[in-house]
Formats: sequence, structure tokens, C-alpha cells
Amino acid sequence: MNTLTNKAAPLTLEQQRAQDTWNQCQAYTKDHVNVAKSLPALIMNSGLMQVLAFCHEKGKANEQVATHLRTWLNQRFNGVARDPGFEPFMQSLIKAPPATFQAVTTEAFAWLRWMRQMSSARVNQDKKD
Repeated sequence: MNTLTNKAAPLTLEQQRAQDTWNQCQAYTKDHVNVAKSLPALIMNSGLMQVLAFCHEKGKANEQVATHLRTWLNQRFNGVARDPGFEPFMQSLIKAPPATFQAVTTEAFAWLRWMRQMSSARVNQDKKD
């Protein structure tokens, strides 16, 4: 079987999402996995801002996953790889043009697809080790 080589090719956006979620979920627990799995459906039903507010209110695993999501979205849309914080992020969404808000929501879904898989794989791998 051939092994993958580590050439200096730039990562695709999907690879960047995969790498980010893999790195972010290192210390996740089963609670984090459950949150990551539930967020896409919650966003579909209630909307991104409502779900971020819910996660902020709930704290712990909810807030940690939301913080990682905000960090990713801030990196993608502002080029800054840090969490802007709950309040500033919500204010930026409130003021965002509809097309930008839709793009942020779409990106949140794409990142969460990876987080669901990576967090579950990491937590289950830790049980096997």
C-alpha cells in the first residue's frame, strides 16, 4: 500500500476544516460530541444566532464547541484565528448583510459536518487506547 506524501501543496478548504476540527476536539468528551451532533439540527430549526445564544447560556461543552465554531468563522471571514467573543460576534452577525449572514451560516454547517465526525472519532479512539 502506498503512503501519503507530505508535499507542500496548499490545503483545500475541506482539508482546512478537517484539520481545524481535528485540532480543536483533542480534549472533547462524550458531552462535546453530543453537542456537535445536535447543533446542525438546532441551527436548521432555530437559526445560527439563536443557537449561539443557547450555547452561551448553557455553558460548559455547549460553549466550548460554540467558541471553536466562532473561532473558525472569524478566521474564515476576518482572517483572524481567534475567538472574537460572544458579544462582538453576535453584534457582527446582527449587522451583517443578508448574503454575508447566509455565507456564515453555510460555513458553520460545513465546519460542523467535520466536527461531528472528528470529535466522535477522537472520543471513541481514546476509549480504544
